[in-house]
Amino acid sequence: MGDAQIRQSFFAFDVAKMMGDFRFRPFDVEAMMACQRRNIEALSQANQLTVEAVQAVARRQIEIARQTIEDMSALFRDLAQPVSTEDRIAQNTDSAKQILEKSVSNGREIALLATKAGTEAADVLRKRACEGLDELREFAKHQGAH
Repeated sequence: MGDAQIRQSFFAFDVAKMMGDFRFRPFDVEAMMACQRRNIEALSQANQLTVEAVQAVARRQIEIARQTIEDMSALFRDLAQPVSTEDRIAQNTDSAKQILEKSVSNGREIALLATKAGTEAADVLRKRACEGLDELREFAKHQGAH
């Protein structure tokens, strides 16, 4: 077969015949747009929850820092008072223990705030993903009925 024949046979095809068995089902653009709108709304809600959580964590960290400064000032005032060596060791030991316990408690509180916020945002996205999959199943079921 010559080059001219190959080119001619390549371009000599019947589009109608080729597409005759192809079933074109109408695509529901409105449903797709509504689905994407709900996806964007869920993402926006998750972002809002995250921003609010970051703000809450920052506020709490500022409160903790302020309280720590006040506690340290009180500790330094107590250290300036004349007391016996035994009393000073007892006070320092008690103060160190209180500072350690408060630090661990504050760290745990900050971690819980951050974890709660991440969980809430993830739940919003998980819920929307499940809804999206349900919508896809319904769309496929509807398309299969046609």
